[in-house]
Amino acid sequence: MENKIIARTLRLLSQLMELHDENPFKIKSVANAAFKIDKLPYPVSDKSLAEIEQIDGLGKSTAAKVWALLETNSIPELSNLMAQTPPGIIEMMRIKGLGPKKIVVIWKDLQIENIGELYYACNENRLIEAKGFGLKTQEEVKKIIEFNMASNGRFIYAKIEAFADTLLQNLKKVLKTENIFLTGQYRRRCEIIDLLDILIVGQISTETPEMLVKAGLIVGTSSENYIECDSEFGVKLNLVFCNSEELGWQMILQTGNREHVDELALKLVNTDVTGKSENNIYKLAGITFIEPELREGLNEFKLAADNKLPVLISYSDLKGTLHNHSTWSDGVHSLTEMAVFCKDELKLEYLGICDHSKSAFYANGLNEIRVAAQHREIDELNIKLAPFHIFKGIESDILYDGSLDYSDEILATFDFVVASVHSVLKMSEEKATDRLIKAIENPYTTILGHPTGRLLLSRSGYPIDHRKVIDACAGNDVIIEINANPLRLDLDWRWHQYAIEKGVLLSINPDAHRKEGFFDMHYGTLIARKGGLTKLNCLNAMELDQVKKLLNRRNK
Repeated sequence: MENKIIARTLRLLSQLMELHDENPFKIKSVANAAFKIDKLPYPVSDKSLAEIEQIDGLGKSTAAKVWALLETNSIPELSNLMAQTPPGIIEMMRIKGLGPKKIVVIWKDLQIENIGELYYACNENRLIEAKGFGLKTQEEVKKIIEFNMASNGRFIYAKIEAFADTLLQNLKKVLKTENIFLTGQYRRRCEIIDLLDILIVGQISTETPEMLVKAGLIVGTSSENYIECDSEFGVKLNLVFCNSEELGWQMILQTGNREHVDELALKLVNTDVTGKSENNIYKLAGITFIEPELREGLNEFKLAADNKLPVLISYSDLKGTLHNHSTWSDGVHSLTEMAVFCKDELKLEYLGICDHSKSAFYANGLNEIRVAAQHREIDELNIKLAPFHIFKGIESDILYDGSLDYSDEILATFDFVVASVHSVLKMSEEKATDRLIKAIENPYTTILGHPTGRLLLSRSGYPIDHRKVIDACAGNDVIIEINANPLRLDLDWRWHQYAIEKGVLLSINPDAHRKEGFFDMHYGTLIARKGGLTKLNCLNAMELDQVKKLLNRRNK
């Protein structure tokens, strides 16, 4: 059992204890334990009960709860509280902004016991007069519920990747063929997957449904060459069957979106594509092969016709990693551990450390004295780990008015500065855009971090005028981050080409808070490919010497 699951379970227990008005001291103790376990650099599941009891911040009582969870997959106190709580109330606790105190009002005073009733109450303006609520809170709750409704049955790419790859192998095993391919949104590397499309070379037989059940699928409706399935994972699947002579065209048909396929079909009128490969079909259309990620019906055909299709970046092109955190702020691993991991395990040339700045008090942000101390540690590590290099960076908060939260004197001590918004996310498009542009125009800003602050399927990004922001970055020699955290993938891929056209460099940044977080560069690379990024347009695809020269030039 992963630490995050243990922490999440304890957090739910503390919330339910507060909901049922239990001892405040015990509530605080359980909540604190959840926080501690989430930040541990090692798995609790590997420890004995005696060792768990020794973990700072737990104590025997909470350790016993953790042990019960590990041994039985449940905590008796949690089970009892959940039995006393309507399932809809527990689901409601996932809504941001609704803490136990507000939920008590919803449940006990308004007699609302599920999200459907809560949504109805919002539409009826019933929350406005309730204790602790008002029009603003009611509208926020309504928007979140609507967002969650739209997100139902949808998955971020990273959450479905392991399931999709395992299912593919299971299908090959039970159907006894290697000619099975993931297509559709998954093959195009879309950030959100609504449906998993699979192409199978073969025919549907009477035994096929039983074989699909063996592969872990729930078989639904079917036709001559098509079967709809559900999965326990929650994603819906479309299985299309074809013969080997159709494979090339079916790979195109099942991968590209409708606009892409329709445009290609127009170029192939009266052309026989039977038995042709994907590559050859594009040649028959008079254009070069278009990578699956680009098949979105945008400008890929014009680029192909002009022989300007990009040579897409690959994970192996990355030479370093920028925008990462350590235990100096809210990271799990130390600066040394992060650097050694990059050098020895990932075989990278450099690491950019960007711990949180002083305004991020919630993340143990660095004040000026701690900045100087961290820089001394970096100087020592750069001697010890040479030729591997650590760049002195900071993730400086963009304040409400667009200024950064250090003086110019302090900002000048960094090799580079990532400027990011973390607070006051609710602004008009005009104000949010002006705020970012002011930060971009700060001569010490090197990289604009996660430009919209979005969290896929849970929080829409704050509204900005992307063109104005990108134009400002072009005019001020500011790099834009592609935040590789699979929940962000921000800058959105739909704006990568515009940034490239304007001469703006992009940087695939993992925003890693632990060693494992570096692997998110995989997802950043996939979405960068979708946006048409090449290694020539990517900051951290540059060699160490090139990055040093670029930063020195900017700093001068």
